[in-house]
Amino acid sequence: MQEKSIFLPEKWVDNYGDELYRYAIVRVKDNGFAEDIVQETFLSAWRSRETYNGTSSEKNWLYAICKNKIIDHFRKQAGSSSLIVGKEEEMYFDDNEHWKAKDTPKDWNINYDKKVEAKEFYVVLENCKKKLKDIQQQVFVLKYMEELDTVEICDSLKITQANYWVLIHRCKLHLRACIQKNWLNI
Repeated sequence: MQEKSIFLPEKWVDNYGDELYRYAIVRVKDNGFAEDIVQETFLSAWRSRETYNGTSSEKNWLYAICKNKIIDHFRKQAGSSSLIVGKEEEMYFDDNEHWKAKDTPKDWNINYDKKVEAKEFYVVLENCKKKLKDIQQQVFVLKYMEELDTVEICDSLKITQANYWVLIHRCKLHLRACIQKNWLNI
């Protein structure tokens, strides 16, 4: 039988504050927002501490709350963001929707098992992610970091599925171009 973990709200900041902040900062691109999200996480947890049933660890429970606060943050931003998007595809595709010769994806020949290459890659990926439009970054984070499905992302950001697919497509194109330029120098 699994023993219920000891619940210590007075230790949350010391035990989980830095970890939750690191979790939030890679998902939102602003230190202030990340700090606010962590504070909102602790406040929400404090308010609902009586309903904590111990089925998950205290840490996992706090991370789940933090994840929901991040989604709430994106939801608020989406309400104030413009969803108008340009014709970035013209940069990469010809009139027949084929890759332009100069923009055809290259073989990166990367060994992701090597720690140094993997670490360098994630630094470049994070820098490239920061260059995305806010709405593209939100879609990327919710899809690939929070692992939400399309319906959840569309509901959270109040966008259509068609708009979602355009955003995710453009996000991938921009990330690929940025990584090739800033990491692979292709």
